Amino acid sequence: MNTLKIGVLSDTHLAGPTDLFTKQVSLCFSDVSMIIHAGDLTDMSVLAAFGDREIHAVHGNMCRQSAWSMLPKKKVIQAGAFKIGIIHNTGFSYNFEDQLVNEFDEAVDCIVYGHTHIPTCHTVGPLLYLNPGSFMPTGRHGSPGAYAILEAGNQLHGNIFEVPRL
Repeated sequence: MNTLKIGVLSDTHLAGPTDLFTKQVSLCFSDVSMIIHAGDLTDMSVLAAFGDREIHAVHGNMCRQSAWSMLPKKKVIQAGAFKIGIIHNTGFSYNFEDQLVNEFDEAVDCIVYGHTHIPTCHTVGPLLYLNPGSFMPTGRHGSPGAYAILEAGNQLHGNIFEVPRL
């Protein structure tokens, strides 16, 4: 079985694709065929940085009205043999991971989410939870930007990486 490589990011908080963002995207996602953006892209134009790759995105709480009207709050996609649920956040706390599974009407193998800016990749039972963190750094004293690569082959596996500083 061929392995599908998926680039995963969230919380870009950009008004448009800057030169730096475009270069970072090119480096981080050079060998992926699909992109998942888990919300707070802010403006739809950010998605242009991914070229002709298959893109799946949801809106987040900081998105402009155009993104809210064009993107769903949540969605489920098929990646190989696996179903992936995508959502930005749920509820009003930063400790909402236990509530995420209730957001999807169908069983999923993985939930990709954002909002917290804290990268995490772990399983609870058979379910993989993946938050790529904030792609953009969170200030001069905050964490560097982060992203994830999700691989769907015989198994579903995720890894978190630091965005290279250019």
